This record gives sequence, structure tokens and C-alpha cells, in this order.
Amino acid sequence: MTAERLDGKALAASWEAQLTERVASLKAQSGGKTPILATILVGADPASATYVKMKGNACERIGMGSLKVELPDTTTTEQLLAKIDELNNNPDVHGILLQHPVPAQIDERACFDAIALSKDVDGVTCLGFGRMAMGEEAYGCATPKGIMRLLEHYSIQLEGKHAVVVGRSPILGKPMAMMLLEANATVTICHSRTQNLPALIKQADIVVGAVGKPEFIKAEWIKDGAVVVDAGYHPGGVGDIELAPLIDRVAAYTPVPGGVGPMTINTLIFQSVASGEKALA
Repeated sequence: MTAERLDGKALAASWEAQLTERVASLKAQSGGKTPILATILVGADPASATYVKMKGNACERIGMGSLKVELPDTTTTEQLLAKIDELNNNPDVHGILLQHPVPAQIDERACFDAIALSKDVDGVTCLGFGRMAMGEEAYGCATPKGIMRLLEHYSIQLEGKHAVVVGRSPILGKPMAMMLLEANATVTICHSRTQNLPALIKQADIVVGAVGKPEFIKAEWIKDGAVVVDAGYHPGGVGDIELAPLIDRVAAYTPVPGGVGPMTINTLIFQSVASGEKALA
């Protein structure tokens, strides 16, 4: 068996071509206005700065605007909340991204939840999560929503399948589980304190690695014919799953890099364009 490679990089590029057309059409309809994504970077963390730059570049590639907000690492919760309120009330801004993590003195959850639901294109608010989990309209958290778009593109069957999600973070593991459940999969959520983890993973038709530890999930734990989604990325170009031994015996897998990562940024941009269309069309 040769596993199908779920190529997120190629799919993201294909979507960018479509999004470019949508932005151009919207610009023509609205008298020259385009969707604008505001990115907020607090402090000078190099990795965070790189991620924000990548998101700005993605906006530029499809012709939409980006508003870069950079705040010092001495910023208080109150100051960040005031900036978010300003962006919420700016009609020219259609999406708001607060780059995670923020400095320790800031109440990150309070700041995430201050983002208006209509502009929560990264899917980080409690309200957005709750609506998504209830099957109501909301922008999905970018990484799990990107995974769902990738699985849909490759016609990976989810209904009736047993999916095991390893990880329970509020912006990846938990929303991933809810999205799979909404797609009629049977979902088991595992984490660092789960007992008999290898045995649970062995049952999975679909394994999602979202634990944040390099190659934590071993190839021998995964059954033949499973679909393997690796949402991790660590130095050395490895993910959360030991992928190399799986290529010849699973049904499909996401490469690292080039699988989930490109779809995360693409989903953020996809949802920003959708928000802009609602406001401007």
C-alpha cells in the first residue's frame, strides 16, 4: 500500500488563486475596497514575528489588505483590550488576529474573547467555539478548520469512522474534536494523562497528532490503513507523529512540512475574505 499524500501546500496554492479572483471581484463591486486583516503582535518573539509576516505576505499575494499592529512587550491587558476595541469599531477592518503567545502579564483569554465574533477569523473566542460546537455559524479555529478543508478536498470519509485526537488545546485539540464530531465521526480525545494511549490510538481510523511533542506518537501505535494527520511542527522538520515508517502502510497522511501548516494560514485568509464579503458586498 502506498499512502495518499495530503498535500496542504498545493491545495493552499490552488485556493489562493480562487481567493485572488474573489478579492478582485469584491474590489470591483465595492468601489475599490478590499478585505483587511489586522494582525496584532505583542513583544518581539522572533517566531511570532515570522508567523505574522507570513500571514501578511499571504494577504498581499491575493490582493487583500493587512494592518500590522505592533505593541511593546510591556503592554498591559488594558492597553491590548483598548487596541482590540479600536479595531472592533473600525469598519475598514474585517478580521482580527492576535498572535499567540502574548507576554505573561497579559490575560490572553480575556483579550481573545474581546475580539468581535464577526471579526474572529482565527476562531479563538469562547463564543465562536461554542457556536461552532453547537453547529451554528462561526469562523472555525484556523488549524483544525484547515485540516477539515484538507480532508474534504481529498474525499476522506469521516462519517462513522473512529477518530482519535491526541491533544486538547483550546485552539487545536478541542475544536478539532468538535469539528470531527459535527462531521459524524466517533471521536476520542486523548492527552498527556491518558492511560493506555497506544491501545486507544491502535483503534483509530483517523489519528490527529496535536500534542505538541516531537514524534510523541509512535508509528507502531497506528493501525494499517489509517488516515494520519500530523498538526505538529518542530525543529528538524518533524511533527508529533513518527511518520517515516507509516508511508507504506497507512491510507493517507499529511507530510511535515507541507501538510497542515499551509492550510492553517490559508484558512485564516479564506475566512478573512469571507468576512470582507459579508461587510462589503
